[in-house]
Amino acid sequence: QVLLVESGGGLVQAGDSLRLSCAASGRTFSSFTMGWFRQAPGKEREFVAGISRIGTTTHYADSVKGRFTISRDNAKNTLFLQMPSLKPEDTAVYYCAARVTSAIFTTPTGYDYWGQGTQVTVSS
Repeated sequence: QVLLVESGGGLVQAGDSLRLSCAASGRTFSSFTMGWFRQAPGKEREFVAGISRIGTTTHYADSVKGRFTISRDNAKNTLFLQMPSLKPEDTAVYYCAARVTSAIFTTPTGYDYWGQGTQVTVSS
């Protein structure tokens, strides 16, 4: 078992910024490929961003390219998602996920462990 705990969500206005964090415990953090997903009401869970084990490779969904930045601090066992210029369509529950092997997957089935999620609400 790997425990993932997200934090940093909240209620903001369009154009504001948030930084989400995901704290990991239970296994060596640097052994996991990590990803962020989000799920809005009535929609399927969708990929947001992924990052390789040591952070040298990243991948983003088209909807957040040029806006969001995924990063990790392996010394602190923490994953981040910097979210500037938030839009109402970014409103969703955001989930942190871990994959035990290398390679960034863009589907939820590619990940082995999940956090409980943190709510991000962006008002117009």
